[in-house]
Amino acid sequence: MHRITVARTALATAAVAALVTGCKEQGLADTGHARAKPEVRTSSSAPAHAAPAKPRPHKTWKKPSPRAPRTHRAVPPRRTAPPPPPAVIAFGTSGEQVRELQARLRRLGLFDRNPTGYFGTVTRSSVQAYQRAHGLTATGSLDLRTWNSVRGATKRPTRDELYPPTTNPLAKPDPRCMTGRVLCISKTSRTLAWMVNGKVVSAMDVRFGSQYTPTREGLFQVDFKSRDHVSTIYDTPMPYAMFFSGGQAVHYSADFAARGYSGASHGCVNVRDKGKIARLFDQVRTGDKVVVYK
Repeated sequence: MHRITVARTALATAAVAALVTGCKEQGLADTGHARAKPEVRTSSSAPAHAAPAKPRPHKTWKKPSPRAPRTHRAVPPRRTAPPPPPAVIAFGTSGEQVRELQARLRRLGLFDRNPTGYFGTVTRSSVQAYQRAHGLTATGSLDLRTWNSVRGATKRPTRDELYPPTTNPLAKPDPRCMTGRVLCISKTSRTLAWMVNGKVVSAMDVRFGSQYTPTREGLFQVDFKSRDHVSTIYDTPMPYAMFFSGGQAVHYSADFAARGYSGASHGCVNVRDKGKIARLFDQVRTGDKVVVYK
């Protein structure tokens, strides 16, 4: 019994001794080989011993300063173009004032036709041309400033300028029309002017022969007159006929009055205003000059 107790005491002492020596160096394994020491990994980027962190300075609390109140910056209003001055005559209207405007612009060479009394695109373009030429804003609208300028630059139109006797303006007379008593007939303006010593007594619209039966041009004279003439070739009425070149004559044409320039004569000079040619027939004498020109 005593031996068993001594043996147990010896084993316990040996185990304690083994535990004490195992903290300093590795013992042998059951295989008899020495255990490898554990590999210690160190970082090359970090120091072996980190420096102690610097203490952060203590911040003292400050009372925030009061904010200045926000003010709205004044935004200047947008600049808008002033409205155009009111028109004295509105676009698309008709009247005597329009006719007067057109007559004045025609005298200035800016309106290339007889007054119609209607303010349309042609009249507006003429007003624009006048405004550009006189340093005005070229709107084409007849404002008071433009209207006063036009009236200051022109004389008051005559009745013939306001109410011309022909649809188209009379052409510049041929020099042969400036002396004596002449039926001055222009193929360009398609007008006939009855002239005495260079002055226009009356005027009227006319039309001429077709391409195959043209009206002859040149200087002629009235050979004879026939108030109620009827064509012996075409058996058609030729009232107030004044013959000047063979079978060609100035006369009234009901077809011209009805169809206008969509038709043509067989070489004669047609007149469509029966009242005008009736009065002309009474004034013209045999032997008076007839000039047909372009």
